[in-house]
Amino acid sequence: MGSGSITPGLMAERAEMLDEDDLQALCESVDASILGGGGFGWVKPQGRSVLERYFRGIFLVPERMLFVARQDGNIVGSAQLVRPSRSNEAQAMTANAMQFHIAPYARGIGLGRVLIEEILKCARAMGYQFLTLDVRETQGGAIALFRSMEFEHWGTNPYYALVEGRMVRGLYFVKRLQEQSRLVQNGAVSEFENGKPADMTARALTLYPAIDLKDGACVRLRRGEMDDATVYSDDPGAQARAWCEAGFNWLHVVDLNGAFAGRSANTDAVKQIVANAKVPVQLGGGLRDLAGIESWLEAGISRVILGSVAVKNPELVREACRLFPGRIVAGIDARMGFVATEGWAEVSDMQATDLGLRMQDAGVAAIIFTEISRDGMLEGLDLNQTAELAQTVSVPVIASGGVGSLDHLAALRRVASQVSGIEGVIVGRALYDGRISPADALRVLS
Repeated sequence: MGSGSITPGLMAERAEMLDEDDLQALCESVDASILGGGGFGWVKPQGRSVLERYFRGIFLVPERMLFVARQDGNIVGSAQLVRPSRSNEAQAMTANAMQFHIAPYARGIGLGRVLIEEILKCARAMGYQFLTLDVRETQGGAIALFRSMEFEHWGTNPYYALVEGRMVRGLYFVKRLQEQSRLVQNGAVSEFENGKPADMTARALTLYPAIDLKDGACVRLRRGEMDDATVYSDDPGAQARAWCEAGFNWLHVVDLNGAFAGRSANTDAVKQIVANAKVPVQLGGGLRDLAGIESWLEAGISRVILGSVAVKNPELVREACRLFPGRIVAGIDARMGFVATEGWAEVSDMQATDLGLRMQDAGVAAIIFTEISRDGMLEGLDLNQTAELAQTVSVPVIASGGVGSLDHLAALRRVASQVSGIEGVIVGRALYDGRISPADALRVLS
């Protein structure tokens, strides 16, 4: 069931494949929308064969995600979320919504809002800071919808479209997705204001403070050894509040007991974190089935991290990505380049890059890469492996394992300036020990 549903019978979801009935319904809704005055790029109906080839082709483009709107199970509209290509680092913080349409026979019941909300949720969970879209000025209903959802009209193209021999203007909209969208302008960090930034020349890396849970307490392990743990706090909720107050925009939580047991084990502690966090929370450790994944997403977790199951049950990952678009992250933990599973207790014969490509194909929103021989050792990230993975896959890569100083973060920032696929970094022990202050870390990564 799509998470965007607001009334019975109405829902929106990401589509990773279409059966014959869905494809026929989608093609009919597009042709009806074209006849009804737009909502799609074409100005004349195209017929089933053309539209079928078009929609099948979307699934072959890594940067495009197709979302569909359903009424009583039948597809009656669609839109696409387009991610910037890896070569477009300057605009890596912005995603674009396009080809938005609802068939005339399904308008006026709220489906357009359901569809846009699902896309916003996905883009936000993937870490994008802004969502842009554009629309013909003749589509008054769509324009009113975008304005009501706090999209800002920032520009107009007087030569946007030629329809039946008449030039039609186009309106451009933007919506900020994160509470604190920070950009680098001429070497200085500044906030996005009034929808009109000056020069978008770079993007900040996201810092994810780690909250690792063992027996209900916040701990840090050395090299993933459960017997080598340091307890930093016995109040997970208070720790979540502290990291939020420090200015972090995400929290990274791992149920260590759950990772070894294969099921959630620190449930109360995680719920305390969610209740006290004012920012999105991603959770990993012990998630092995769809019921567990759905339960945590419904409980307020923004993204779930799938680790061992990515190796042992890739079909589960694929299904989870289909059901919960933009909310599934793959955790690839490696020892000397080979994937480790079961709470790092086992090492497989699979290369991290091979698993990364499989997870990309499955549809994950991001990949967290950890070189576990460095985790908790404060000796620095494995930048070579991190960069290699980021250059191999097209989804964002989050670095993890070994950050011990500001120099380590600065080194990652330099690599990320050359490798656009690196999105952020997870830091644990160095923050708890005070080796790195939150303010300094955020400054270096911006």
